[in-house]
Amino acid sequence: MSDTEETSIEETGEDEEAEMEEEEFEDYNPDYKEVKNMQQGSEEDALEQRDAWEGDEIVMEETATKAGAAQEEEKASGVQEVTAAEDQEVVKSIDSLERLTGSQLSMAETFLETPRGSESTHSLQSEDSGTRTLISQIELDVDQISSDEEPFSSPETQPSSELEEKIYQMLQDKLGQERGGLGPEKGEGRPKKGASHFLEENGIEFQAKAEVSGESLVSTTTEDILFQKKESSGVYPLTMTWSYGWNSSLPVYYIREGSQRVLLYVCAHTAVLYNVFQNNQYHLQGHPNVISCLCVSEDRRWIATADKGPDCLIIIWDSFTGIPVHTIFDSCPEGSGIRAIAMTHDAKYLATISDAEVQKVCIWKWTLAAETPACSLQLPKEYGFQNYLIFNPTNNKELVSNSKTQAIYYVWYEERDILAHSAPLLTEKTFNKLVGKFSQSVFHLNLTQILSATREGKLVVWDIHHAPSSSSSFSGFPYIKPCKLVHLQKEGISVLTTVDRYIVTGDIKGNIKFYDHTLSIVNWYSHFKLSIIRSLSFSKTPAPPPTEKSNYPPGCTLKGDLFIVRNLIIGTSDATVYHLTTDGTKLEKLFVEPKDAICAISCHPYAPLIAIGSICGMIKVWDYAKKKYLFSRVFGKGLGVQSLTYNPEGALLGAGFTEGTVYILDAMSLENESPEPFKYSRTSVTHISFSHDSQYMATADVSFTVAVYMRVVKNGQRVWEYLARLRSHHKSIRSLLFGVHLDTNEPRLLSLGRDRLLIEYNLLKSYKDHLEVLDIHHTDQDSHPTCMVWYPPLTKELFLLICNTGYKVKLFNSTTKMCRKTLLGPIYGSPVEQTQVLPVKSTVELQKRFLVFINRDKVGLQILPVDGNPHKTCAIVCHPNGVAGMALSYDGCYAFTAGGQDRSVVQWKINLSVLEAAVSLGGEDLTPFYGLMSGGREGKCYRELEDYFYYSQLHSQGIDTMETRKVSEHICLSELPFIMRAIGFYPSEEKIDDMLNEIKFSEYVDTGKLIDKINLPDFLKVYLNHRPPFGNTMRSIHQSFDVLGYTNSKGEKAIRREDFLKLLLTKGEHMTEEEMLDCFATLCGLNSEDWKSEPASSSVKGSKICLEEELPEEITAEIFTTEILGLTISEDSKQDGQ
Repeated sequence: MSDTEETSIEETGEDEEAEMEEEEFEDYNPDYKEVKNMQQGSEEDALEQRDAWEGDEIVMEETATKAGAAQEEEKASGVQEVTAAEDQEVVKSIDSLERLTGSQLSMAETFLETPRGSESTHSLQSEDSGTRTLISQIELDVDQISSDEEPFSSPETQPSSELEEKIYQMLQDKLGQERGGLGPEKGEGRPKKGASHFLEENGIEFQAKAEVSGESLVSTTTEDILFQKKESSGVYPLTMTWSYGWNSSLPVYYIREGSQRVLLYVCAHTAVLYNVFQNNQYHLQGHPNVISCLCVSEDRRWIATADKGPDCLIIIWDSFTGIPVHTIFDSCPEGSGIRAIAMTHDAKYLATISDAEVQKVCIWKWTLAAETPACSLQLPKEYGFQNYLIFNPTNNKELVSNSKTQAIYYVWYEERDILAHSAPLLTEKTFNKLVGKFSQSVFHLNLTQILSATREGKLVVWDIHHAPSSSSSFSGFPYIKPCKLVHLQKEGISVLTTVDRYIVTGDIKGNIKFYDHTLSIVNWYSHFKLSIIRSLSFSKTPAPPPTEKSNYPPGCTLKGDLFIVRNLIIGTSDATVYHLTTDGTKLEKLFVEPKDAICAISCHPYAPLIAIGSICGMIKVWDYAKKKYLFSRVFGKGLGVQSLTYNPEGALLGAGFTEGTVYILDAMSLENESPEPFKYSRTSVTHISFSHDSQYMATADVSFTVAVYMRVVKNGQRVWEYLARLRSHHKSIRSLLFGVHLDTNEPRLLSLGRDRLLIEYNLLKSYKDHLEVLDIHHTDQDSHPTCMVWYPPLTKELFLLICNTGYKVKLFNSTTKMCRKTLLGPIYGSPVEQTQVLPVKSTVELQKRFLVFINRDKVGLQILPVDGNPHKTCAIVCHPNGVAGMALSYDGCYAFTAGGQDRSVVQWKINLSVLEAAVSLGGEDLTPFYGLMSGGREGKCYRELEDYFYYSQLHSQGIDTMETRKVSEHICLSELPFIMRAIGFYPSEEKIDDMLNEIKFSEYVDTGKLIDKINLPDFLKVYLNHRPPFGNTMRSIHQSFDVLGYTNSKGEKAIRREDFLKLLLTKGEHMTEEEMLDCFATLCGLNSEDWKSEPASSSVKGSKICLEEELPEEITAEIFTTEILGLTISEDSKQDGQ
């Protein structure tokens, strides 16, 4: 069917469909009707809203006529149906907001990363800018196609490349519409099987009406289908399946009650819908930063979440389907994020307060797909930091916010785009009493007043004064004035809210109290002994009337009436969530999570168990297969868990604490295995490791010290004893690793530090209080090592794999410690900080191995063997504020990441076949490597490399020779350094030795022969793997000048000429005087252009005179780079080094 035919059909049946949809929506949610009847707008407002929904000025007159006629008809019949009409408008608007594959597109931009420098179009990951542009182009014109429970869901039968095809096709359709000059009206151009196709693919029953009409899932769904969806195979290598912990600083909301008890809370950058009865989670993913605030609509249908940080987002979700119906991208151009958020009672408008130094209040018409606020207001700094915001439930044009010291009342004049505010200063002199710091504010139930609770247990009552309607000046705006200070209770009030006819408080002593509209207490719950109340969320379902079986408590009023109130969810400061059933006063503890940072996690070696340790001193053990909490232990005050490790047999759990204590615990009971803990360190224990036979345990602490403990037999029992400790490093220890001597099967212990030292210890020769060092090796010359792991035995030679801050992966011979290979590692914004080899399920998989790694904020996969192919890696954002640790399940099916300060642990399902598919899409042989070159294979960079390669063949045979040239595909290894420097890579002598050794010994283990030549493909790989991943940058040069130089009169770091020459002759890979003169002669153009200049061609004036003339007296980083070396470095490189 053509677009024209669709348009005509839609216009013909417009009124009929509107009436049907109006009745539908009214049936699904009658609560809206009651609310809307209290807020009927004028005829003019109704026209404006309808015009906005239609989005077409051409039909405005016709719409106005129909609306006017409808209103007259309503008045005549005495029937008010404003509520259903307005609600239907909301659904219609949201229907138009659904985006291609819902959160999949948003999160493809937010989470999936592509290594920098890769220009291949076959990669599964997409660039931020491209995806974001695509989303903004198609967001308002395409309907939802598919969604699933998984965060990057797709139908089971859909191949991984089909998403690209859909995106491309829809973009082409949109471009075609634009070229044709035809702007489709709402509903045009939708795939008629959008919702039904999605439901069929996921095995969900759907209404026949939705199938026939082809409407979207959001508009047709009238009940919660979120937890009815069937799991499908993921289309991404890493998929979030469970989130442990929650952000107890944010509220927890009661979303559903009855057959499904569903809660909403936040874990890091993910909002979690948790079904208590089914023990199931649905994850609302899409935020690039940690979620800073959230709110829900009165009927719990719509959820709004916002984050704080760069590229912050505001996302509105449908809680029935989990679909993101609208995303606001540029809510805070300065990148500060959102501090507080609120939604009107009718869910039409959204209000936010930014987190910037100068805060801004914005009103959003999110149902109209507005990308800019309808109205905004900047707040003066003297108002304090506003951190709480709420709408008036009876008037969606009134708001109140508060900081610790100031409450602000707002009135929104929509027709004039004005957000008026009143913020009277309140001091102790106002009431001649101590007021205290504000916590939260609410509008009074049925009076024109605002109530602000304080940490002193008091309530400030503000009167709202309305100016005469005839006044048109600024002074005619409403304002608030403090009228009384009520000392409500002794305990500081932390939560203030309203429900039904009650004003409710939660305080710092864990009490929950209910007051009537006169602030007389009606009832309270104080016997639960809870921690500080952080949030109270009441069920949307009113409490049932009392019956003979009811057990409602009596109120404390003189009448003694039964106290009937809705069930509620309670969130406390110790990260505990409770459910209170008011009929019978039954308090149920739903879950208890760590209230402080989580830095330690460890998986059991042969059972589906994970131990999670928190800085608050709690260790919890979960069955991650059943998502079931098993047991826990809370240690004394001051004992924060910093590191956890199971021993290879799974019988013991080693725990390191922040104050230096080391516990060895029974893995199944968490009881002490040794009578007393070990206290040989004064600083935090960061690493714990067991030997393969569990005879040794080693720890590393913040003081750069390695300690070893040994299992001995005493009185017929095996007990643990302290052996020795050694401060072997002078910078932080990054890895502590046990291995096995292949000839003796004895344990070997190695440590790797940020000081670039790889140290192996001699355990056999160590004795009480003496830890023997076997050997010490330097791993890097400039970069710092970050982690170390045993490389799987994929070759005859055994390696240690070491990652560094230069985004390189180095393979060292496990015996000689010689660097055998340097390879380009994963590049996802920050270097790899920890890596582990993925366990295998069977011996069949031993020749197909994978690495799992984490960097600053992502978790990723790497296919082995590492060769520099960028398509063999993938990564996803797991904890935007930083990853603290990682663990892998014993069967290799799951990876776990700990978020540190975000107090959460995320479980990721690993799908290796998807990553392997990405590798095949990336091309074979050298195709992926060409993408790492600027311009690819046909670009200038590769052409120059090719020219230099073949020119070196001519040079090796003599430039001026008249003999017949020998054509070859190889060059001598001696030519390799010169080509590297010619194409802009300037390796040190040590790096040159590493490159030469890598090539020489590449076949030695297999053939016993050394290689003395290299071909072009192999040379390209060596160049790409060894060169700096971001090219020449000013960052490292500036860092060197910061260390070696002084601050000159211009405020720049500089080095004097004499000191500069002295450094070249004496420090690092120092030169001889002849080499230095030779280099400067070449740089100054005084030597003949050849691979190596001849001494005879140097300046005849002598070294001293020549250098004084050619070099300035004062050398800065810019002079050294541009004038002496003659390099050109972009400004971007100077700024971020990338």
